[in-house]
Amino acid sequence: MNIANLISFARLLSVPVFVWLIVQDELTAAFWLFLLAAVSDALDGIIARHFNMQTTLGEYLDPIADKTLLVTAYIVLGVQELLPLWIVIPVVSRDALIVVGAILVEKLTGDLRMEPLTISRANTLLQLLLALAVMVPGVFASPTGHVVTLLSFAVLVTTLVSGGTYVYIWTMRVHQSELERNQREP
Repeated sequence: MNIANLISFARLLSVPVFVWLIVQDELTAAFWLFLLAAVSDALDGIIARHFNMQTTLGEYLDPIADKTLLVTAYIVLGVQELLPLWIVIPVVSRDALIVVGAILVEKLTGDLRMEPLTISRANTLLQLLLALAVMVPGVFASPTGHVVTLLSFAVLVTTLVSGGTYVYIWTMRVHQSELERNQREP
């Protein structure tokens, strides 16, 4: 356990606190906690790479913390009607698809490599920004309608492209694994 992993773990622990704050209508505190969690997402990776603290635990903990934070945030913000269902459903479905797909690929190929795609990194950033943007009016009494609309469509597009890209990559990986297995068998 190193500092980068501790940051990821702290982000994971912030999720139930964030939910509680939203449910208790403590939007200002929820906003600042979410912003801190979003910044920690970049910070743990920078620390791990810069100080050579990359670990197997961190390879799993960081994406688990990210997915838990974002999926939970989107569900609770959707339930509170801060985010529309037409954006919540694809975001949550994509992450469920990634988890199920990763398990399936591991079972079929014995090789689970989770290289984050550039489109997926962009999608994560846009999802974080959208979650923050929908909380801004309740925190700063500042309208964000057009920003939220633009971010929503950007999140939808990058969510669909990212999810589709993972399905394509995994399909090719499973196909390649089957070809290799068939070549080894008489």
